[in-house]
Amino acid sequence: MAVVPAAVAEELVHPPVAERRRFAVVLLGNRKFMVGSVVFVSLAVVALVASLLVEPSDRRTGAFPARQAPSLDAVLGTTSLGQSVAVQWSEALPNSMLVGLIAATIGTLIGALIGLVSGYFGGKVDAALRVLIDVFLSVPSLLFLILIASLLRGVSVPTVALIIGLFAWAWPARAVRSQALSLKERPFVQVARLSGMGNMEIVVRELLPHMLTWLGANFLNAFIAAILAESGLSILGLGPQQEMTLGMMIYWSILSFGAMFQNLWWWWLTPVVTLMVLFLALYLVHLGLDEVGNPRLRTHA
Repeated sequence: MAVVPAAVAEELVHPPVAERRRFAVVLLGNRKFMVGSVVFVSLAVVALVASLLVEPSDRRTGAFPARQAPSLDAVLGTTSLGQSVAVQWSEALPNSMLVGLIAATIGTLIGALIGLVSGYFGGKVDAALRVLIDVFLSVPSLLFLILIASLLRGVSVPTVALIIGLFAWAWPARAVRSQALSLKERPFVQVARLSGMGNMEIVVRELLPHMLTWLGANFLNAFIAAILAESGLSILGLGPQQEMTLGMMIYWSILSFGAMFQNLWWWWLTPVVTLMVLFLALYLVHLGLDEVGNPRLRTHA
């Protein structure tokens, strides 16, 4: 059996550090990624600072004149109950981001693990996990989300995020499985086996790093989908009733208090515009990751 030189084996088993650095440099030089990141971080920082400056007791009290349009006294106007829309927004945006973060993390991690194990081990393990993936892909997830949320009255923000995350792993699992089927035949995997690595060690240390770019893009998609799912549940009245999210802001303003009919445009428009800006920012970040991770899509502008 041919002996693989140590330097060659090390390069095959562990991707060179220089390649990762080049990836970071190219990523930071991508305009779409940087613009989306700046917008997203700016929204997060503004919402976090605003939430820290607001006392929790002030979020439920009507301390302002009712139905006041945006002004110096009330930056984003007030509700029909005299509550500050800006105060509601400072609570809603972090909570919506928390839903996206928890749900996307759960869905991506579970999907990556199941997909890698299924694709790498093959055989009966792959057959069983493939059936599980197909079952979750075939069921209408929105219907189950509505059913579960309707049964769990008084859900909190983490609970909503957990419910959404448990239905968000099937699509990434299928995609990761297909990539694992290809990667496990590559030379670096064969070298890893010859070096004495165990199967799960190869999965975690060798296959997973090659999918980080794709998993990052999938995480952003899952983040957006989770916020959208929470907004849909909230608009149906199945969201966290005791906490404020962007979806709950839309629910209270339009469906509960008829802000459109009262011409309180600032009340319902604030969460709608925030969702649009948030989705656009994350979409730009996703495009940037996709362009850098896929050389065929890279622009030289």
